[in-house]
Amino acid sequence: MFFVLIIVLFILNGCQLQEPKKNHGIVFLKNRSEKLIVNKSNKNDVLNIVGQPHTKSVDDVDEWIYMERTLTKGEFHKLGQNVLEKNNILILNFDKFGILIEKELLNKEAIEKIKFSKKTTSNQLTKKSFITKMLSSIKEKMYGSR
Repeated sequence: MFFVLIIVLFILNGCQLQEPKKNHGIVFLKNRSEKLIVNKSNKNDVLNIVGQPHTKSVDDVDEWIYMERTLTKGEFHKLGQNVLEKNNILILNFDKFGILIEKELLNKEAIEKIKFSKKTTSNQLTKKSFITKMLSSIKEKMYGSR
């Protein structure tokens, strides 16, 4: 009976009350985006509330992009693999005076609906020779078995 009690204590000691989560990006992005008011907030307000943007648009300097990604451990049938819990993207557009004119929050479901092109471009300059292809396949097989 004593051994059973010790085993149960060891098992319960390893249990966690909170789910293990891995966060990447701005935490609570949705709550922070609700504090931003279109046509009232400016770039300084955004920097104070949300912080520096992860990226700025290549074409438009006045478009800032923020990201939030949260992974958690899966259920028993997922065998403990990471499962995507949150995947939010906040896109902010400013006018030439730095006033917020548009904000768009994309969640996981909205991002899945975005259509991407399936077309690929072949590049003649970076084509690999037969020997390079063979050596890279051997390398993949060698490191893939680890």
